[in-house]
Amino acid sequence: MRLIIGLGNPGKTYENTRHNIGFQVIDELAKRLQAPPFQQKFNGQYTTVHTAQGKVILVKPMTYMNLSGECVRPLADYFEVNDEELVVLYDDLDLPAGKIRLRQKGSAGGHNGMKSLIAHLGTSEFNRIRIGVDRPTGGMKVPDYVLSPFHKEELPLMEEAVQKSADACEAWIKETPFLEVMNKFNG
Repeated sequence: MRLIIGLGNPGKTYENTRHNIGFQVIDELAKRLQAPPFQQKFNGQYTTVHTAQGKVILVKPMTYMNLSGECVRPLADYFEVNDEELVVLYDDLDLPAGKIRLRQKGSAGGHNGMKSLIAHLGTSEFNRIRIGVDRPTGGMKVPDYVLSPFHKEELPLMEEAVQKSADACEAWIKETPFLEVMNKFNG
């Protein structure tokens, strides 16, 4: 089984913001895997896809970013998913726009969604795909920045990051060990 979680905020207001890049990857994966419609449960939206390798659950927490763990913990418990069977996709200010970085563990790095996940899962040792959104410039505050849309010139970079992140998830779904996926996509 694979549990793939994209972090973001619910609602039209946040739809195309930097903070919602995780949701965009989940939507791309749902399209690629021809997933059935998302269901509402566990304070989130999820869909289950049956592949030759087993069940894949795609998740978008609807708790707002800072409470993501409130969705993920009950869902992981219900489906009896262990930490090695999950991947979290989220925006990262410390990476240039469009760059992705895969890790098997790590700190929250100041990301409130990840802080919530680590607190609720009781560990920081789970797979993650960080998607670079760059840092704000010109004195813009971080909360305003992550809740703003991408600049026109960033859109091609971010579309490529969504595609690469989805490619990495698909490789992992096909039972490639995450370390191998990491080595391939971190190049």
